This record gives sequence, C-alpha cells and structure tokens, in this order.
Amino acid sequence: MGSAGVQIVCVALGVLGLIGGIVCCAIPRWKVSSFTGQNIVTAQETEEGLWMTCVVQSTGQQQCKSYESLLVLPSDLQAARAMTIISCMVTSLAILILFAGADFTTCVENEDIKPKISLVAGIALLVSGLLLIIPVSWFANNIISNFYNPLVAQKMELGTCIFIGWAAGVLLILAGGLLMCFSRAKSGSSGGTAKYYGNSASAPAANKNYV
Repeated sequence: MGSAGVQIVCVALGVLGLIGGIVCCAIPRWKVSSFTGQNIVTAQETEEGLWMTCVVQSTGQQQCKSYESLLVLPSDLQAARAMTIISCMVTSLAILILFAGADFTTCVENEDIKPKISLVAGIALLVSGLLLIIPVSWFANNIISNFYNPLVAQKMELGTCIFIGWAAGVLLILAGGLLMCFSRAKSGSSGGTAKYYGNSASAPAANKNYV
C-alpha cells in the first residue's frame, strides 16, 4: 500500500484537477475571436463557453448571453457539458473515497480494506481525467478545423479553458495512476507458517520397526 505522503500528493492533485474542471465548466473562455487575416476589428472580442457567449468591448465592458435552447447546440458542446459535469462529480466522489481509505485518516480501521478503497479512488480519478480531456480535445479539434476552413468567415482560436482543461485532466490522470500503482495490499504472512509433519510422524514408526 502507498505511503501517506503519496496519498496526500494525490489528494492535492485531485483538488487541483477539480478546481480546473470547475473553472472550465463555469468560465466562457473555450474559444475566443481571432484577429488574423481579414479580422482586423479589435473593438470587441467574442468569447464562447459551455453555457453562454460573451462580447467584451475594448473599454472593458462585457455583455453575456446564455444559450437559448439545448436542442440547437452542436453535438460537441452538448457532450462537453455532460462530460465536464460528470468529471467534476466523479472527482469529488473520488477525493472523498480517498480520504476514507487513506493512511492518514482513521475513517476505516481495517487495514486490509484500505488498499482496495484507495484503488477504487485511483480508478475514479483516472476516469474523471479522461472525461475531462476527451471533450476539451474534441472541442479544440473542431476549433482548429474551423480555423483552417476557408468557408468559415469568423475565425476562432483556442481559449484559456482549453489549456486549463488539458492541465486538469493530466493532473487527475497522474493522481489516479499514482494511487493505482501504490495501492497494493500487503503480502500476508500466513504462507510462511505452513508446518510439515510427514518426517516427524514417520520417525517414531520407523524406530518401532527396529526395536
């Protein structure tokens, strides 16, 4: 089983990954306006996220508008919403499970069950990291494809949330991998206590034959 220090590091990585997932889910900075080529108007900047789109004026004023209907949203945006929320929920649950089975807590007193609990937390963190990286990468691929598409008039670039999502996903996968590597049950000592009575039981019988 992993030491308490490794588990504390995994908790810290999980918390950082959870914060990054919440930031990605809340802040509308998944894609922003690009001012390359023909787009030379810099008086305002368009920012789009999972829940709203915002227009930022050069004076600093910002106006945001939520998406009107879920059914008219593109498939990548709908998937990003669902997977990001699920990732945050799974990460929160994994951190709670890790606290229950960690060496530095006394929530579970059975030392044989603690490695299994830590392993479950590691798998949950790994899954949550994948659930965060997949929609972010999908969204980024669509942005890059539209950027190089000459038929798309308004060019958009990768926003800050894309990079935060990648970083948070890597942290979650790293935490899950560490827990899965170090959450191993201690080898039992019952295997070395086997007793062999064959020779000792046959010795008296052999002596009786020669009497």
